[in-house]
Amino acid sequence: MPRKRTMLTALGGAILAPVLMLIGPGIASAHGYVNSPPSRQAQCADGTVSCGDIKWEPQSVEGPKGLHSCSGGNDRFADLDDDSKGWTVTPVGTQVTFNWVFTARHRTTDFEYFIGDTEVASFSGNDSAPPETLSHQVDLSGYTGQQKVLAVWNIADTGNAFYACIDLNVS
Repeated sequence: MPRKRTMLTALGGAILAPVLMLIGPGIASAHGYVNSPPSRQAQCADGTVSCGDIKWEPQSVEGPKGLHSCSGGNDRFADLDDDSKGWTVTPVGTQVTFNWVFTARHRTTDFEYFIGDTEVASFSGNDSAPPETLSHQVDLSGYTGQQKVLAVWNIADTGNAFYACIDLNVS
């Protein structure tokens, strides 16, 4: 009897494995975030700041388009909205290059960058999927001192966007 049970278990696993491989990447592969200058979720992922679940999936800060929160309105990632958490502030000049990393590449409407509610830059996504990495040069010459930049990746194939906040000291 134990041998039959072992064979059934192995057969079940052999049948289930391909199904999980098809389903799994859709669930587990997340999407994209700014890794340089280090966004808040990048700091969580590398252990610079102690955070919750975002540590394990920095690319997953997804929420409805049009939000202005670091968490993308996602309660699981509320740590990202906490300005008193001790985020590392990166010193930069007035020209800043933001580097995105993508783990699932969606067709893109555009990328937007905000300081407060003011849009400081926008780049068209040309309704196409980005490469694995992408950089944008943003002019922050109208700002000095400590600033929190919200980077938004508006995807074209859903009503959602991906959000990343980056703490900078502009000189």
